[in-house]
Amino acid sequence: MSLPVFLTDSLAGERLTLTGGEGRHAVTVKRIQPGERVLLIDGSGDAATVEVAEVSGKDTLVGEVIERHPHQPPRPYVVVVQALPKSERSELAVDLATQAGADEIIPWQAARCEAKWTDAKTPKHVAKWEAAATAAAKQSRRTRIPPINKPVTTSQLAELIAGHTAYVLHEDAAEPIGAVDLDVDKLYLLIGPEGGVGEEELDALGARAVRLGPEVYRTASAAMVALSAIGALKRW
Repeated sequence: MSLPVFLTDSLAGERLTLTGGEGRHAVTVKRIQPGERVLLIDGSGDAATVEVAEVSGKDTLVGEVIERHPHQPPRPYVVVVQALPKSERSELAVDLATQAGADEIIPWQAARCEAKWTDAKTPKHVAKWEAAATAAAKQSRRTRIPPINKPVTTSQLAELIAGHTAYVLHEDAAEPIGAVDLDVDKLYLLIGPEGGVGEEELDALGARAVRLGPEVYRTASAAMVALSAIGALKRW
């Protein structure tokens, strides 16, 4: 049976304390008791199996480290550049990408995005994406939570990916994702909006267009499917 996963600020030492919101969830919601084991992660990739020694109040547990699980960086490291979905699918896109193994996520204000993030509301949107990534990482037992970067425009994205391996999913691409070079340390995976990526924008980006399959996926699920293909082809 899988151990419940909780996020902690530090894994330093052989006796660890979990408190605050995560501690409350462990003690009050999950009702973790002394003698049980949990998996504590720090969000950066490292984890430790901990046997609970004591529980106090409604939000604190203390445990002894039984085993440590050092992080093994994946190859390639995949940065998902996600065009802003409509509001009802925004956090879903992050959730699915995180479950499928995204190492980093960048919001992209693509030309055909219906959603628009204003400067005033951008921090709120980023915080929602961070919360979605954290919840999905814990649910899928990931030890590393993909960071959510600041949103970029198409021109900013073109500068960011210049000189790097970058693939953009495109329904009209002739080359399938299984035929491109995945034997790299890092790659950028660009997911366009529901309206797709226009030819002018594609030229401006300079990314290589690839086809994911015979179907056209929704922007919220495309990263998950592409990451699964990359996982099967190279990372798993």
